[in-house]
Amino acid sequence: MISSDGKTRDLITSRPGSGWDFNMHRHVYHDLEAKHGPHYTVYNRRFMCVYMDDLDTDEGYWLLRTKAACLHTGEWPIEIVGPDATKLMDLLFVNNVAKVKVGRCGYGIACFDNGGLLVDGVFARLEENRYWYVQADGDFINWARAHANGMDVEIIGTYINVSQIQGPTSMDILAVAAKDGIPSPFGYFGSAWVDFGGQQVLITRTGYTNELGWEFYTEPHHDAPALWAHLEQAGAPHGMRMFGLDSMNIRRLEAGILNANSDFDETTTPYDVGLGGFVAMDKSDFIGKAALEKADKRQRLHGILCPDATPRIHGRVEWNGAVAGRVTAGAFSPYLQNGVGYALMDSAEVGPGTDVRVEGNDGQMHPAMLAETPLYDKACEIPRGKLVDIPERP
Repeated sequence: MISSDGKTRDLITSRPGSGWDFNMHRHVYHDLEAKHGPHYTVYNRRFMCVYMDDLDTDEGYWLLRTKAACLHTGEWPIEIVGPDATKLMDLLFVNNVAKVKVGRCGYGIACFDNGGLLVDGVFARLEENRYWYVQADGDFINWARAHANGMDVEIIGTYINVSQIQGPTSMDILAVAAKDGIPSPFGYFGSAWVDFGGQQVLITRTGYTNELGWEFYTEPHHDAPALWAHLEQAGAPHGMRMFGLDSMNIRRLEAGILNANSDFDETTTPYDVGLGGFVAMDKSDFIGKAALEKADKRQRLHGILCPDATPRIHGRVEWNGAVAGRVTAGAFSPYLQNGVGYALMDSAEVGPGTDVRVEGNDGQMHPAMLAETPLYDKACEIPRGKLVDIPERP
């Protein structure tokens, strides 16, 4: 049986009492979320809220698009530190890590030897030989440790929690919350240390939405309730509140952002899913380089626009009367008034603009079209602050 097939899914709801929940970790804002009636998925063995009883999914989406929303994520920061930290990072990731300057962030994609994708995430270069890699859900830390054999480097699984504040008013909130205002410089994929109510906190100009936004890192030594109270007070005049991943998921599909182990996995290369531009073939070596040199460079994963239905996750995609791929993600976009999602095609023979049929959540096949992603804001000007786009609700 497959979860999230449009019929049922299994989520976590907190209940009183003790029992078996070993290796499941609550984030530091878990108790503060409780008043909203949260329901969780497990991500990196951490709980991450997918929806709240007091906020409809569509309302959360519009909050993100028109004001600001905060998601306390299940992402897992791993510290990689030591004289050989950059050497190891450049071996593990297909990207050219060495080119990322201190105080900047980068996108880290790791592959297996055969070129199949292992995991992705954002890393912050804190010092010359110190990084925090915020990995998506996946088996990365011990992979990294195994390949660090003989190197002078430590790989530390931290208890740091990552939260995202995203939306058109997010920078206004930062300007009020940070003692000295918005740091300068703080461009797209920048990082900085700021004073939030007397606590020094790392922030990064990143997110999972392609909206204007930033993330903050709550470390074990922080007074988390006081930190959230400070941010909540700064965000209240700008409409900010906590929300769940279901609302954010709609926006990431519109934006062409992928999810590890569903939109890509060990059977797909970066080229298959449109990430080939991040592969730095000019590097001397990285895991998977030999295989990727020989790999088909054509893309097989494309966006879906389906006017009449929400694409069913794991559903069929038909072209010319035959099954030609599968749906990896699907949702209904309140802004586009369309079912949206991703289709992983069996071959690169078809691409954006192709008419197909996709299986909807109703189990029926519906007309759809493969589409280039992002579905709008093609130049990604919104998260860079170059375009203010606050849509009106239909």
